[in-house]
Amino acid sequence: MSAHTSKQREAVRAVALLEAAKGVLAIAAASGLLLLLHKDVAEFALRLVHHTHLNPAAHYPSIFIKAAANLHDSRLLLLAFGAFAYSLLRLIEAYGLFYERTWAEALAAASGAFYVPFEALGLLRHPNVLHFVLLVLNLGIVAFMLYLLWQRRRAGPRQ
Repeated sequence: MSAHTSKQREAVRAVALLEAAKGVLAIAAASGLLLLLHKDVAEFALRLVHHTHLNPAAHYPSIFIKAAANLHDSRLLLLAFGAFAYSLLRLIEAYGLFYERTWAEALAAASGAFYVPFEALGLLRHPNVLHFVLLVLNLGIVAFMLYLLWQRRRAGPRQ
């Protein structure tokens, strides 16, 4: 017997799919970082800036190029490892949410709550629709997961 109503189950599974997508994107990012091993990363960044028709002397493209110049193989490996670890966490969370595990709902609430201050700060520093939508979406997910956890606690242990 499921702990959630069918509407709640659909919403939890939607969050699970979102988390799985984040995990897959992190794997892609980690793989991309590994492809840059033993390459001139600064040159790659400069070509990417030119390819996207950005001005390399402009503020953000120049920050990107300077950061790429400081990415050596050891840092790339560390970043790739971090991205793989992040993807593993997201995929485990997605699995647990899909199968309505209490621990996954707690993990989703905690990991979502972790990002809220950063998203709020981003919205304050650079107010735009994207920051607003991300903050509201994340707050909604955290509130929903906390509600589900509260509901489980109120219902008591399953027989």
